[in-house]
Amino acid sequence: MRIRSAEVLVASPSRNFVTLRLTTEDGIVGLGDATLNGRELAVASYLRDHVAPLLIGRDAHRIEDTWQFLYRSAYWRRGPVTMSAIAAVDMALWDIKGKLTGLPVYQLLGGASRTGALVYAHASGADLDDLADSVHARIEEGYKAIRLQVAIPGMGGGYGISSGRASGGRYTYEPAKRAGLHVEEGWDSSRYLRYLPTMFEWARAEFGPEVMLLHDAHHRLTPVQAARLAKDLEPYDLFWLEDITPVENQESLRLVRQHSTTPLAIGEVLNSVWDFRTLVQEQLIDYVRASVTHSGGITHLKRIFEFAGQYQIRSGSHGPTDISPVGMAAALHLDLAIHNFGIQEHMAHDRLTDEVFRTGFSWHDGAMHPGDAPGLGVEYDDDAAARFPYEPAYLPTARLVDGTVHDW
Repeated sequence: MRIRSAEVLVASPSRNFVTLRLTTEDGIVGLGDATLNGRELAVASYLRDHVAPLLIGRDAHRIEDTWQFLYRSAYWRRGPVTMSAIAAVDMALWDIKGKLTGLPVYQLLGGASRTGALVYAHASGADLDDLADSVHARIEEGYKAIRLQVAIPGMGGGYGISSGRASGGRYTYEPAKRAGLHVEEGWDSSRYLRYLPTMFEWARAEFGPEVMLLHDAHHRLTPVQAARLAKDLEPYDLFWLEDITPVENQESLRLVRQHSTTPLAIGEVLNSVWDFRTLVQEQLIDYVRASVTHSGGITHLKRIFEFAGQYQIRSGSHGPTDISPVGMAAALHLDLAIHNFGIQEHMAHDRLTDEVFRTGFSWHDGAMHPGDAPGLGVEYDDDAAARFPYEPAYLPTARLVDGTVHDW
């Protein structure tokens, strides 16, 4: 079963997506997600100019061999561009194999370990009243786990704040800006550290103990600040505290662990099992936040999760709107199959995105299922995609009150 063609598809239905489409000599089509927010064309070029020519004529059955070929033969290993490109190929090959066998991918991974994947939604607000409206909307939609983000008084904003409702009535948060190349946001860690515990105190009083609450600090705190916040939030029983400090300095999480029992989730900017070695072996985190799109696809993310599972660390796959429905489907199939599943991030895509990517996702009691169609269960509508050409978009810059560029 040889690969006949490899097409790189770039479209922008509300935001930019890069999709790889592989077609076999028998006409079987497989899709893979290669979207890297703010650097989409880098991966598109990597695939189109360097990977696609190598795929023509290869045996589509040989998923593991192809993964090792793309990872090892280029010599330049790891990194988000390389691993996103490999991920797209890997997803597409799993999609093809599922269609050839007539089975959904999760069945090929060993079958379902659960009936659905618990997902968490995002809620945000310019103030507590606004946040309350957002949380109530998520609860009415059926979510049992919700990430809370709120603008910090006196700071003029904060990470993860929704810009309002998009088409379909959904609350949306899309950080990549199309208005210009130099959008900037202010940040003040001292104000944030003073205010956030009061927000969670309010949230527990407002929504009770049963709703699972999460929060993302987005790498913006020093190790000492991170330890302080994790300790201050202990009374409010968070499901997890995410990206509490920059993950490049993994040893710094020892300090956080020494001072708090708040569960920690980290990993969305990491790309390989080797990146997680210290975090996992020293049990410095509770949830692996890697995404199937940026971590080498289903084949490699499964390795990362299995490695973490040896240390009682669970999965918590990254699932923002810059992971396309193809990437989301791949994550859900993996979520169903692995033993140490924890939770899946779910940012609902815009209606325009749903016109381009047709899925069979189902929803029940706070959990999602990818469907039982053969393969990944996602179809790509070329006619719909043609209405949405690529538009340059860039993530914003965070600056401290004195103008210093800070971690975004």
